Amino acid sequence: MPTIPSILGFGAIAIDDIVYVDQPLSAGKGKVLQSTRAFGGNVATALTAVARLGGTAGFVGWLASASDNAVQLDLVASGIETAFAPRHPDARPVHSRITVGSDGERFIAYDDDAMLGTAPDFPDDILSRATVLIVDSYATGSLDVVARARDLGLAILGDIEWSSGPATERLIALCDHLILPLSFARTATGRRSPAEMLDALWLPSRSAVVLTDGGRGVYYRGREETGLWHLPPHRVAVVDSTGAGDCFHGAYAHALTRGADTAGRIAFAAAAAAVSITGRGGREALPTEDQVTQLLASANAPSAVDLKNAHVDAGA
Repeated sequence: MPTIPSILGFGAIAIDDIVYVDQPLSAGKGKVLQSTRAFGGNVATALTAVARLGGTAGFVGWLASASDNAVQLDLVASGIETAFAPRHPDARPVHSRITVGSDGERFIAYDDDAMLGTAPDFPDDILSRATVLIVDSYATGSLDVVARARDLGLAILGDIEWSSGPATERLIALCDHLILPLSFARTATGRRSPAEMLDALWLPSRSAVVLTDGGRGVYYRGREETGLWHLPPHRVAVVDSTGAGDCFHGAYAHALTRGADTAGRIAFAAAAAAVSITGRGGREALPTEDQVTQLLASANAPSAVDLKNAHVDAGA
């Protein structure tokens, strides 16, 4: 029996058809520069980032019964353990069509009429030997498994981007490491400023609340620290922002298993995400640990500042 990885995850696996155009998306149209097909999905890309950084990762969501299907072969080739994933003949990936503008911004159109989540009877003896469980918005169909993992002592890292109502609210409550895009946090809380959103999302059971805001940086609150914090972005040449948030989640989980505190986890994850946007596709530029360490050691690496003293523009 294979060794159970430190970091497990279930959620979206996607096959992405990506088109690169010569104009920013705001132009409305542009010439196609390149087209490619790649594997993606929030949790799958996060787990791939973990493996690239040198951690151990396992996908435990539904996979197709045939062991030679393209999705499973890609996961294995990416260094992700699949031996513990439940199988079903109807399981298939999400299909996405992604347009990437010349400014690195992208628009994702997806078909998620797929079998997501994991088996309701997923065994506790596997969960109990892991350290972190990464879940995305699709975990609303497997809330009992998430709750059991939390009770077993796993850190629940939530990558939530949209809401399906009360089930999403329960999922958010189960996540002790809650990492949201700032745009969704604004919708979920009804608050405007990052400080108000961080406070609204905080619970005594949380270890950290993190709001990612692309080129504006990261806002966070951690149990180990007082105050609210803003980490400005690394200044890198943006080629494609696809998968940057997923890379952030994977790198954060990896740093968590290495014992880093909140500030250390955020700094590591932000640097990993910054490296990831310097190449095309969601996985082409996923970094190694050495690359992240090198960026963190650079002379212009940003430092976190107390949010009350920060001059930030959190968008409209």
